[in-house]
Amino acid sequence: MLHMMLRHFNNFSCGAFTVLSYTVLFPALIHLCTGQGQVSSPSEPLVSLVGHSVTLPCHLDPAADASQLTVEWTRSDLDPRFVLVWRDGIELESKKNPSYTNRTSVSPEKLKLGDASLRLSSVRLSDEGTYRCFIPQLRDSKVQLVVGAASSPVITTVDDQQSGGVVLQCRSSGWYPEPQVLWLDEEGNLLSAGHPHTQTVRGPDDLYTISSTVTVDNKHQNITCRITQNGIAQTRDTHVHVPGHSSSSAPLLVAVIALILSLIAVAFIVHRWKQRNRKYGNSQQSAKLSQLSKCPISDHGCGTTDFCGRRDTKM
Repeated sequence: MLHMMLRHFNNFSCGAFTVLSYTVLFPALIHLCTGQGQVSSPSEPLVSLVGHSVTLPCHLDPAADASQLTVEWTRSDLDPRFVLVWRDGIELESKKNPSYTNRTSVSPEKLKLGDASLRLSSVRLSDEGTYRCFIPQLRDSKVQLVVGAASSPVITTVDDQQSGGVVLQCRSSGWYPEPQVLWLDEEGNLLSAGHPHTQTVRGPDDLYTISSTVTVDNKHQNITCRITQNGIAQTRDTHVHVPGHSSSSAPLLVAVIALILSLIAVAFIVHRWKQRNRKYGNSQQSAKLSQLSKCPISDHGCGTTDFCGRRDTKM
């Protein structure tokens, strides 16, 4: 009885292994050896900013150890076209295009899991293009990379003497592709008044500088300058507060200050004049008393005459 059970168990085990081999292992081997497998990658373009890092996906489907396979990342518009070459467990730096030196890599650990994604660091504008992930034993896949650049705008304010308003200038450099500028009020609505004037210049480095001016009323309000680039889904905002004041208050304030300064000046002059007069009077009186003390007096009949020539009549 036991012998019969062991025979059935052995038959079942062999049958299960055979089914497993045909349903799982054999198809995987067929994929790898006959080229029926595939490499998957995103269908939508990837976006990266200048100076950032980006990962270009490439996965084996079904997943398998690719660490000992040949993995080639290329761009057809380059010469040499190789962005990265991985072969027999090592990266072949000598085959790489010089512009990608020390900027591209794959993870050996992730390759063992079937992940051949390319890591690209310090992204440049020249990195934009279509990348091909190719494993000779499998099909290839392509990834499109879009590169952009963005920076925050700066707002400066200048009073407009003619209109009595305030001129706002918004400027931002280092954009790619060419951006757009929007002026918004504190409620987020586009500024229709002020007739915004915008100028865009492309520099020798292919980056754009955008500048826009608008005149707003001289009243309390918050204004936003928004720079956008829809192609790379980038937006930068800068806000400014425009203080309000009455046009008649400034001259009145100046007049009051001038009057106060004038009164202070007059009071100082009068005080100095009084000091000089008081000093002069005291000196005159002292001189007179000193002179009188030096004149002796003599009696001559009905009056007294001093030696200074003055006569005093006695009653």
